[in-house]
Amino acid sequence: QMQLAESGGGSVQAGGSLRLSCEAGGTVYSRYCIGWFRRTPGKEREGVAAIDKDGDTTYSTSVKGRFTVSQDNAKNASYLQMNNLKPEDTALYYCAAIRGGNTYECFSESVVSSFGIWGQGTQVTVSS
Repeated sequence: QMQLAESGGGSVQAGGSLRLSCEAGGTVYSRYCIGWFRRTPGKEREGVAAIDKDGDTTYSTSVKGRFTVSQDNAKNASYLQMNNLKPEDTALYYCAAIRGGNTYECFSESVVSSFGIWGQGTQVTVSS
């Protein structure tokens, strides 16, 4: 079974940057997509970005141009570079994976919950 572990969360002032990491461990799938999600209290978990093994990416409109998702296949790791952070980016951030999935599937919370796996989450707090 493959597992995911996020790291890199923390507190930053508005306008600052953070880079989140998501490392795959255990029995790592040969092909999988990675999705990044976030959840704030009282809200549903929302897709932020996704990437597949071919490097195709997708972003939510709220983060496009500020966040960049990437991957290092040799390290079985994905990264979410977050620039120009805003207070509304404050959330618990999760990475998720679907075996053999594409960016559309890894961007969907319902598809990931049905067919994929989740990391434990890492908190990002942006102060004004």
